[in-house]
Amino acid sequence: MSSIRENDFRHIDLNLLIVLLVLHREGSVSRAAQKLHLGQPAVSGALARLRALFDDALFVRTANSMVPTPRAEALIAALAPMMEQMQQLLFQPPAFDALNDAHTFRIGMSDWVESWIMPALMAALAQQAPGIDVVIVATDPFRDGEKLQQDKVDVALSVGQQTPAGLLRDNVTNMAFATLWDPNQLDLPSPLSLADYVAHQHLLVSYRGASHSAIDDRLAEQGCSRRVRYVTPHFSSLPLIIKQMPALVTVPAGLSRAWQQQYRLVASAVPVDTAAIPLSLLWHKRRDGDPALQWLLALLRQVMKQASD
Repeated sequence: MSSIRENDFRHIDLNLLIVLLVLHREGSVSRAAQKLHLGQPAVSGALARLRALFDDALFVRTANSMVPTPRAEALIAALAPMMEQMQQLLFQPPAFDALNDAHTFRIGMSDWVESWIMPALMAALAQQAPGIDVVIVATDPFRDGEKLQQDKVDVALSVGQQTPAGLLRDNVTNMAFATLWDPNQLDLPSPLSLADYVAHQHLLVSYRGASHSAIDDRLAEQGCSRRVRYVTPHFSSLPLIIKQMPALVTVPAGLSRAWQQQYRLVASAVPVDTAAIPLSLLWHKRRDGDPALQWLLALLRQVMKQASD
């Protein structure tokens, strides 16, 4: 763009170039006027302006048609592909072909969301979009909007509820919590009683390092409390730890099925009322018309709903 000299275009009418192309194709002022839905004098006037602009006759009349000069031939050869490209750019909406296009998506999410959704999403991509690559960007659910505003991710799978300015949010599904333990470490019935829940130590995930959560507020309302023995910002280590010590972990239920299968854990509903986690898609308004992103959003909605069933 820095090489464009604006003053060079001040006296050029794009319509004149259209007339030049149509005259070349039709070889006649009258036929060109019909194709352009103009009067013959208007096309003759446009030709006169073209001749003045390029300082060349451009077309020479013969017995049967108007023959282009070498200058006109050179102009047509250069302008025709550019005008076709401009027409496609201006009047054909962008499209995305998942089966054949190559594209890389940057998706922001926390580690538990990645464990929950990405195996199913990558399986779907392997079948539907072999040219699509995915880069996962670790996001703090309290700051995923910043990643979008800074254009560090294309979309975030968000558990937050605030929608920063300039972003769009689609609440796709809600997820409950589940409590898990290793039966070799704790011999407890399922579902857990409140007494069993508070009698044993707990591991807690906190993105801010807090050893207190909404569950502790609900326990306090019932005159109970629990001991949080371990606090981490990551979910991935929790099943490995409870395989080694008698403790409970309360995590989003989306992790429960895989952890039970992989680590042979036991799961139970949480014996206190806990609000379900709202799971949303978050993206920037300026990308709302991007067909590639809209395709990804639709696929994410589908996979998230299926994984929630």
